[in-house]
Amino acid sequence: MAVSPRVFPPRKRWPSTGSSISPKFADLNLVKSLLSLSQEISALKPIQCLLIQKSLSTINKSKLLAIVFEELLRNPVSTSFSPSILLCFEEMYLVFQRIKTLMEDCCSGSKMWLLMRIQPLANSFHELTLELSTLLDIFPVNELDLSQDVEELFVLVRKHCFQSKPSVDPRDDSLRRDVLALLHQIKKEIVPHHLKLKQILDNLGLRDQSSCREEIECLQDEIQNQIDEKSKLDIASLIGLLRYAKCVLFGSSTTQLEPDHRRRNSLSEIAVPADFRCPISLELMRDPVVVASGQTYDRESINQWIESGHNTCPKTGQTLAHTNLIPNRALRNLIAMWCRQQRVPFETVGSNEKVSGVKATKAAFEATKMTVYFLVNKLSASPSMEAANAVTYELRALAKTDSDSRACIAEAGAIPILVRCLGSGVGSEHPNLQVNAVTTILNLSILEANKTRIMETDGALNGVIDVLRFGATWEAKGNAAATIFSLSGVHTYRKRLGRKTRVIKGLMDLAKDGPTNSKRDALVTILNLAGDRETVGRLVEGGVIETVIGVINVLPEEAVTILEAVVKRGGLVAIAEAYNSIKKLGVILMEGSDTARESAAASLVTICRKGGLEVVAELAAVPSIERIIWEVMGTGTMRARRKAAVLLRILRRWSAGLDTNDVVDSSVMSVGTLTTMLPA
Repeated sequence: MAVSPRVFPPRKRWPSTGSSISPKFADLNLVKSLLSLSQEISALKPIQCLLIQKSLSTINKSKLLAIVFEELLRNPVSTSFSPSILLCFEEMYLVFQRIKTLMEDCCSGSKMWLLMRIQPLANSFHELTLELSTLLDIFPVNELDLSQDVEELFVLVRKHCFQSKPSVDPRDDSLRRDVLALLHQIKKEIVPHHLKLKQILDNLGLRDQSSCREEIECLQDEIQNQIDEKSKLDIASLIGLLRYAKCVLFGSSTTQLEPDHRRRNSLSEIAVPADFRCPISLELMRDPVVVASGQTYDRESINQWIESGHNTCPKTGQTLAHTNLIPNRALRNLIAMWCRQQRVPFETVGSNEKVSGVKATKAAFEATKMTVYFLVNKLSASPSMEAANAVTYELRALAKTDSDSRACIAEAGAIPILVRCLGSGVGSEHPNLQVNAVTTILNLSILEANKTRIMETDGALNGVIDVLRFGATWEAKGNAAATIFSLSGVHTYRKRLGRKTRVIKGLMDLAKDGPTNSKRDALVTILNLAGDRETVGRLVEGGVIETVIGVINVLPEEAVTILEAVVKRGGLVAIAEAYNSIKKLGVILMEGSDTARESAAASLVTICRKGGLEVVAELAAVPSIERIIWEVMGTGTMRARRKAAVLLRILRRWSAGLDTNDVVDSSVMSVGTLTTMLPA
């Protein structure tokens, strides 16, 4: 639901294994491989803006040596080489591999980070050139039958390699010092001069919004490539500087987020593994913890459960021996790895620490503050809706990045200004502005302190509810539902939201009529509200059971989990309403996922035990229901097996004419007892 700061995938390319392993080729194949490798290096373009002379010189040397290798392949007499020549060729192959890797990494990475490492990279080029020079010095060129022209080329390359120096281009070094000076100014809370910023970005080839955005992404990728903390902190400072420069130099952009940066790809369009979802919220766990029963939940969700007065495990029903929460670090690491692979935002709730472990530096924090105040002031003085939309989009993007950005945006007074962009009048004429405004509020609500700011800002909650009910687009409605979900994470706010008929009506309509993504947003929010017993009654009155039955084929896990919560807390009215769901729950028992089957079994147990003989008869009429229950007892989760055993006992007592209310929940039965009940 809520958007957290981005965490990026591992390095785009790692040095080839061939760069450190000597090739085992026959004589002719070895020369062919050297020719191919030298031609690949020759085809590379010089590094743009930085290290131009170093990269150009390396490419030219490769072109000249390629001519030597071509000559060797054209002369059949020269295809049988002495051991000393072969050894030189093998070592040369390794040097070429490392040169190629260095060139490609410099060309594909961040220009800003390349600039900060200009001296060690220049040294790397120099060291590789010296290694090549040594090989060319000891190479027995007289043993080869080369033409005079080609031999002269060989000698020329050797001479150029010998003359190599580890110096850095004065222009590159001056540019690096300018960037460091700007970071020092920002650290002292001195606003950088815009002309100086523009000059630096021009020299790096960053001349528009698009190139700046790509450079920021490259820097964020680089954070994941670093091992030492100092490098990560330096990159974080560069990101802050570049974000500020992008906004003040190139204005605000109305370009929509790229597909891999959209909230939908992060949450709704990617299938989250069942083991990574919290059994309570069904959301990706941010801080998984283990309770006394051995079950794992997201810390925020289980804390709310315990603070609501419960002393049982939500999943198993067991009484908790204690309420200590033990961090499940192994699972958290697995979730973090999965998020990196899927480019899914991931951040520990309530913490400013990303998965990478990087916290904001003083320079990065001050740059963020400067960016935020620039944008908020610009938004408050926007001369038109189009201009306001562009600035709001930038705030939306910035609010996704980290907790510091969210705090700064709220403290700068953005929320009351954003509320003005939520009205139906704005939505009808400028739907993108409404979407960007409500999504910015959603992103801000991730920070716990901002939940209070939003709830206490005049018109903010009503504005979000209005978008939920009457938003101009499904995206706006879905993000409004997501905002309500985020706000309901605070127990007192959940009760307050659950008392609002407009909230329940809006969520029901969205779940019934919206596209799949919006349906999921609505259902997860309904599930969160259903954690309060008083709200469950209002949900039942609002038609929640009919709603979830209507979407059970589209989103079975979410639907049956809500049904389980509602029939458990909703009393006889909920049980009566759930009568029509029995056959569909039987289908879920047979075809659903493990999570869905578990919730379906739990729902059926509650419905049958409280609904009387007529309800049990309806379940018994489901074709092959006993076989389906046996399958769940054999292959379902532990809790699903226990609930299935209860269902089977209920059915058998019903068929024998006995009272089904006397069936004991198998949660008190041992695993051994359940095992003996399974068919052979």
